Amino acid sequence: MSSTNDYGTGVTTSSELVTSEVLPGQLSDIVKQSLPKHVAIIMDGNGRWAQNKSMPRVVGHKAGVKAVRRIVSAASQLGIASLTLFAFSSENWRRPDKEVNLLMELFFSVLQREIKRLDKNQVKLNIIGDISRFSARLQAQIAQAQDKTKDNTGLVLNVAANYGGRWDIMQAAQKLAEKVESGEISSSQMTEEALNQHLCMQNQSEVDLMIRTGGDYRISNFILWQAAYAELVFTETLWPDFDEKAFHHALATFASRQRRFGLTGSQIEQIRSL
Repeated sequence: MSSTNDYGTGVTTSSELVTSEVLPGQLSDIVKQSLPKHVAIIMDGNGRWAQNKSMPRVVGHKAGVKAVRRIVSAASQLGIASLTLFAFSSENWRRPDKEVNLLMELFFSVLQREIKRLDKNQVKLNIIGDISRFSARLQAQIAQAQDKTKDNTGLVLNVAANYGGRWDIMQAAQKLAEKVESGEISSSQMTEEALNQHLCMQNQSEVDLMIRTGGDYRISNFILWQAAYAELVFTETLWPDFDEKAFHHALATFASRQRRFGLTGSQIEQIRSL
């Protein structure tokens, strides 16, 4: 489920899509015509990046913030509709208290520091996950950041914080069950469409491309429902080193894939010829 170069074995056509005629930092026209509407990224490898340099793990997390800035900028410039970043999972509370506390402070300071930049570039910030476990101070900062950018019309930046895919599905199912109990809807109205309307990111398109950095080949309970038909790209690159070139390679890999959604390859070709 990956391409050439940094992306291991598998699909080999993406190198043809980013040709030698394309300047660094640019994408070929054929890739631009096949860009995903919604990209999700599991940003893995901050701690290992720092440890490889004999530095504290928190240094890696701070370097990861710079990578976030690069990719948000690139996605915005390309006209991608939604970018979803896995910042802090519900399982990450199991990490040492010192690291968790540092992550919370970093999250707070990044929200303060970056919100003006996001607003200036028409990026709409959307925090997804159960934020009730965060401090009142951090919750207030999240609310302020979201409110400031709520009317922006550019890239929708979803940041998953204290998020888990199973939690997302469960909380949506609970909301539907409450409606059944109150008589607002009948059990027959508990459809996929109804459940989808109670999930995080319910008003956005499903994920087209999911990228995981850091060398692991799993999705780690991330947006399980929304990424049901996503193309998956895995890279050995640690998140702080993930740059525009690596992002473009992932987009080229996506463009090289044939997305069938249950149809045969022949059926897809017939549709394209219409």
